[in-house]
Amino acid sequence: MSTIPSGDSPSLNAVTRFVDLPNRRIAYRRFGSGKPIVLCVRFRGTMDSWDPLFLDGLAANGFDVIIFDYSGLGQSTGERTYNPGALARDAIELTGALELGRVVIGGWSIGGIAAQIVLAQAPQIVSHAVLIATTPPGPLQKMGDPLFYTLAKRENDFEDFVSLFFEPTSAESRAAAEDASRRLASRDSDSSHDVPWIWAAEQLGEGPRNPAFPAPAVLQALRATSIPILHIGGDHDIVFPVENWYALNGVLPSLHLVTFPRAGHGPQLQFPLASAAHIAAFAA
Repeated sequence: MSTIPSGDSPSLNAVTRFVDLPNRRIAYRRFGSGKPIVLCVRFRGTMDSWDPLFLDGLAANGFDVIIFDYSGLGQSTGERTYNPGALARDAIELTGALELGRVVIGGWSIGGIAAQIVLAQAPQIVSHAVLIATTPPGPLQKMGDPLFYTLAKRENDFEDFVSLFFEPTSAESRAAAEDASRRLASRDSDSSHDVPWIWAAEQLGEGPRNPAFPAPAVLQALRATSIPILHIGGDHDIVFPVENWYALNGVLPSLHLVTFPRAGHGPQLQFPLASAAHIAAFAA
């Protein structure tokens, strides 16, 4: 859907607020009402990397939506790191500071890794987990494409955006990328600073690893949990192939899988309203 959010968009009209946590100040935005959902963003992402149409779709489907910048990135202060445990700590402590109670914990890419750690470390605050285009813990059936490491270590143009988050050989996916790019540019004030790409590149490593997320304790938690887990992916994710989640069918007892066709590492960018509706149905 090519709709650009209108002037009454809840996400675009949400103001940035701040909460003081130990040794840092976390920037966040909150909008909508209903069941709280806390979203952990992708590598090199900030609050402004979430598609406003996707966010508005969540709000329209009865969610109290909370997005935030990780410590030291965007508008947040503190030590910056891409250690997934530190990202999870941001989400856990923000949830506590805002007195949200039990939440849907969500995350995209490295944010999905952080969300899995939240589920493992603080299951008492999690009602559901929504993982978007991320990797499971443990050995992989299929590794990511080395192309990601090339694209993630430079300043990106539109073609990089298409290659990273969409299916570049599909005219339909490419058109969706154009629409999503316009939506992402529609917030014109109170924006978060871009993550410095040179610093981010230094955190990444040289190429795909197997496992990408070596965390036996987290895998054991996912095997044992009764908390419902949803993974939303694209069938051409060059970063975290969706095949690795299908390999865990029958292993993770509460796993639900939704895979969009001719889509890449940003399925919620290509299918924003459908993704929001799937999440709402799942959480209901």
